[in-house]
Amino acid sequence: MTAISGLPVIALTLGDPAGIGPELIAKLLARPDATTHANIVLVGDRWLWEDGQRIARVRVDVEPLDSLADARLRTSTSLPAFVAVDTVNPADVVSGEARAAGGRSVLHVLDLCMDATLAGHVDAICFAPLNKRAMKLGGLEHEDELHHFAKYLGVTGYFCEFNTLGDLWTARISSHIPLKDAASYVSVERITQAAELMYQSLRANDVSTPKVAIAAFNPHGGDGGVCGREEVDVIVPAVRALQARAWPTDAPFHGPFPADTIFLKAQAGEYHAIVTMYHDQGQIAIKLLGFSRGVTVQGGLPVPITTPAHGTAYDIAGRGCADVGATWQAFQIACRMGTAHRRDFIAA
Repeated sequence: MTAISGLPVIALTLGDPAGIGPELIAKLLARPDATTHANIVLVGDRWLWEDGQRIARVRVDVEPLDSLADARLRTSTSLPAFVAVDTVNPADVVSGEARAAGGRSVLHVLDLCMDATLAGHVDAICFAPLNKRAMKLGGLEHEDELHHFAKYLGVTGYFCEFNTLGDLWTARISSHIPLKDAASYVSVERITQAAELMYQSLRANDVSTPKVAIAAFNPHGGDGGVCGREEVDVIVPAVRALQARAWPTDAPFHGPFPADTIFLKAQAGEYHAIVTMYHDQGQIAIKLLGFSRGVTVQGGLPVPITTPAHGTAYDIAGRGCADVGATWQAFQIACRMGTAHRRDFIAA
């Protein structure tokens, strides 16, 4: 059965109960145009959803559902649906504080949503901000949520985080590792895998002719080997290997370009995406360009999963002043990629 009116089924979660997530989701669903983009199913504790609305000073009518499996059976999607689950007691949550109870709650809800995607009931997941320390306290066995998703969903191939800002996307070949180890991750295989995954994800996000730039690793792009040989020995061969393959569009990959100028090229519209060599090489630029609009896309998974790129903002939790901009952008990307995912699922 296809989704009502062709809309993708998007599972929304409230995120860390001690952060700004419940407020953000309340503000998102209070938008009158939210349900025009998707068949929305919110999953979370009833008391936490009520608290989010109170903090956001909004009231949103929802349609109760017994389970995520019922989402495609809805006769109307004019209201968000709500699957209530009991994952955490109010007494175990302190606003602005990372606790094990909150981490366990986040993991439980995300796992429920992933189960629904594996069963074909949900087309994409958009989760409100979570806190890695709370999740570690609550039982997270992996370095971050992306590795948890990959393990849970049975991913054996390459995966990585994408960060987006409007029409600009970034990927990185290494993520949450010490900077001293970053050079060891610079390999032809990781660069080509990240670039290929970026290209495919842009196509799934309705970019018909993606242009992807590859960043250098060293200052000034290594100055021909004087200031490091990663460009000469690894990055240039990786770019040439990418260019040598057949693609549906012309010459999608270019570089390497020095990291201190590559974002100027992208900002001028020359490229849709940049593959960076380590975390801060891309993250600093993206957050300076638009912190309140950034989105993280979990790339390489069998189902689209997105989230705002900012964190739980414990310092302003409960104050009602959280900016919903990045959450709205994350939701819209989930809708576009969820539509493509569902189309591919039906075709298969």
